[in-house]
Amino acid sequence: MSAADADFEGVFEGANVGDVRGFPRVALAEAARKGPAALSATDQFDDWRISLRRAVLAEVEAFVLARCTDTLGDCGVDTAGEVLLEFVKGGKCLRSTFMYLGWLSGAPPSEAALSATASLELLHAFALLQDDVMDDSPSRRGLPAAHIQFERWHRQRGLSGSSRRFGESAAVLLGDLCLIWAEQMLRDCGLSRHQLHRAWPRYDAMRTELAVGQFADLTLDVRKLPTLDAVLNVARLKSGNYTVRRPLEIGAAMAGCSEHTLARLGEYGSAVGEAFQLRDDILGVFGSPGTTGKPNGGDLLERKATSLMVAAYELADKSTRREFGKLVDRDHLTDEDLEHWRSLIFATGAVQRIEELITDRVEIAQKALDSSGIDGPISGALASMAGVCTKRAA
Repeated sequence: MSAADADFEGVFEGANVGDVRGFPRVALAEAARKGPAALSATDQFDDWRISLRRAVLAEVEAFVLARCTDTLGDCGVDTAGEVLLEFVKGGKCLRSTFMYLGWLSGAPPSEAALSATASLELLHAFALLQDDVMDDSPSRRGLPAAHIQFERWHRQRGLSGSSRRFGESAAVLLGDLCLIWAEQMLRDCGLSRHQLHRAWPRYDAMRTELAVGQFADLTLDVRKLPTLDAVLNVARLKSGNYTVRRPLEIGAAMAGCSEHTLARLGEYGSAVGEAFQLRDDILGVFGSPGTTGKPNGGDLLERKATSLMVAAYELADKSTRREFGKLVDRDHLTDEDLEHWRSLIFATGAVQRIEELITDRVEIAQKALDSSGIDGPISGALASMAGVCTKRAA
């Protein structure tokens, strides 16, 4: 199976990576030791990614377990630790993989560097916990969203006040803890102060861009129909930089890569990050819950002004635009409504338009890699990761 052509989820199917409790510390060291030689062939690269993911999730789980005992145990919500542990076990570790490949672009494999990359899973947990509250999402990764679980916990105990408000507040606070712990985990990873010093500016930029992107996302209203450029700019801030570019740059900066290499990795990361979000926008309409981790047709249900939605409106004729307007204004969307909306979007040619944008960005990313000066195996791994990000199946 080609890493470039495989669905991201498919690489892990049947790999028994979901349960990482007790994953031996020696396996973390083993994953860290696997450097460029392990990336020289497609099947080896797939195995390396699986090994890396298991090691990262084990590291995060061990970190969270310790805090569940000495911190979350005092919060009064006995399910908080359980909710968080279940949440962090399901990550794909995409950002951690990019950060570690950034490190390998300029330095040999390192346990400390791998531990540093694992901290991004807590940052991502923070982002998802708050994103689900903002989007009022009922589920995440096939399970009830954290705020829904907290809401049920409150209701089952017959506590006073709004169970809904309690659930949302508890999820936001759990996200806040993840944000704090992510930095703590990075700071205490074992790398030198000098190495970490090179990472902090980009780490701060990543967190700022994520928050600003979320703010901008709030203003995107499908009823007001923003331009495609405006939507792409938000995607770049909220997802693209945060998913690929900044993790790569952080890892490479810690490894002491040259400014030339950092610049090329930044170009690659920006292009692949945008392509990743563009693919997400297609999956948000046509993807299954098993692929997206969100409800079927989630972007339609939320009336999100994504690149696909905006492109479809721009390409639609007057009659189709009127149909879009009726669906947008409908209080409740049935399965038939969702299927009708999908068929309208597809008929406009918007999917093909977004696919062309994805292809264009992958080509830009490859050109950046070709001029980066990065060793062949690492460059090849990054080319494969571009495929992983952009060729996920519906």
